[in-house]
Amino acid sequence: MSRRAEIDVRPVTDDEFPDWNRALNTGFLQPPAVAEEQVEARRRQFVPGRSLGAFDGDRCVATFRSFDQELTAVGGRPVRADAISNVTVTATHRRRGLLTRMMAQDLAAAKERGDVVATLIAAEYPIYGRYGFGPATTMTEWTVDVPRAGLDRRWAAPEDGGRIDLVDGEDVRKLGPELHERLRRAQPGAVSRTELWWQSRTGVVNMNGTPWTEPYYVLYRSADGGVEGLASYRTDDHWGDAKQPLNTATVEWLIGVTPAAERALWHYLCSIDWVQTVKSGWRSPDDLLPLLLPDPRAARITTQADWLWVRILDVAAALEARTYDGQGAVVLELVDRGGLTGGRWRLEAGPDGASCAPTTESAHVVLDVGDLAALWLGDESAVRLAALGRVREERAGAARVVDALLRTSGRPWCPDMF
Repeated sequence: MSRRAEIDVRPVTDDEFPDWNRALNTGFLQPPAVAEEQVEARRRQFVPGRSLGAFDGDRCVATFRSFDQELTAVGGRPVRADAISNVTVTATHRRRGLLTRMMAQDLAAAKERGDVVATLIAAEYPIYGRYGFGPATTMTEWTVDVPRAGLDRRWAAPEDGGRIDLVDGEDVRKLGPELHERLRRAQPGAVSRTELWWQSRTGVVNMNGTPWTEPYYVLYRSADGGVEGLASYRTDDHWGDAKQPLNTATVEWLIGVTPAAERALWHYLCSIDWVQTVKSGWRSPDDLLPLLLPDPRAARITTQADWLWVRILDVAAALEARTYDGQGAVVLELVDRGGLTGGRWRLEAGPDGASCAPTTESAHVVLDVGDLAALWLGDESAVRLAALGRVREERAGAARVVDALLRTSGRPWCPDMF
């Protein structure tokens, strides 16, 4: 019997969960010994049948977890998603096809359940394209030079009559979920958050085992008293040689459902005494932040990278779920090495809705299912992909037709890591 055949990939049982956590920590280069309270906190994420492990004898050597999620399509409609996380393979067991086996098992189950897409945040770029995933959103992080921004000595309160207040974790758990839902319904690429998400970000549940330190929470209310913005941030304590404060405020997350809320929160963060630098955290690549400052050059991009990866499981449902500003029809021929969505699909779309169905008509463009995922939320360009050889035009100008249908004026964004 081959060494590969000895390794069993299966859903993790409750009794095996501590060993699965040890393998998870090992894969993420964390201390392999997992405290009992950390295992119990993570057990709250455990869904029978959705946490997979690869076992070499009695030892877990690879991990994989998925859970139910909603992803906002263009236009605001949520679609069912199979969210994938906690993917590791122990260094002693690489190149044995363990991830491929776990991924195939999970995606087949997700398609059977009726999930429209699968989602993940990729730690490494080259891994997931071979499973039909494509990078569908981008994140940008800015570092703001506060003195150059020009707000540290000028700003005192929101100019629109609104109000900024510091609040505590209980307020965040009470007000945050509804506020996030307002953002999620309007933001393509945003995903749902569970009650556990809010508990772990406010210290009720400690998922990573490190000592909890309370961050600052700041709330924005409009002039009529409505809650429109909320942010969490931390500060360091760094002083220069000349007794000069050189502190940094790092934003953990920031929700603004109106431009006024975003303006007020960023202006507040850039006016805190002793803070010389603000790090924005993971933001949309077309975030308003730089242009909300008197000097936009004070906000320097320090990180820009792919973020949410999407794998389409139901082509018709995905393309019919989103909205379209333009009008037209195109026949897409999809190549899917996973065997889940391949074939030809005719999309007819316009401002009044869309229909998508299998067809025997000649294709206008040929592309991989992962590239369709990159196009689906409106951020990527079929013309760009054609220039790279990843979209093949079977009819001259077809890539421009695809762009006219799928591209959007605002860019998709996923605020979350999962």
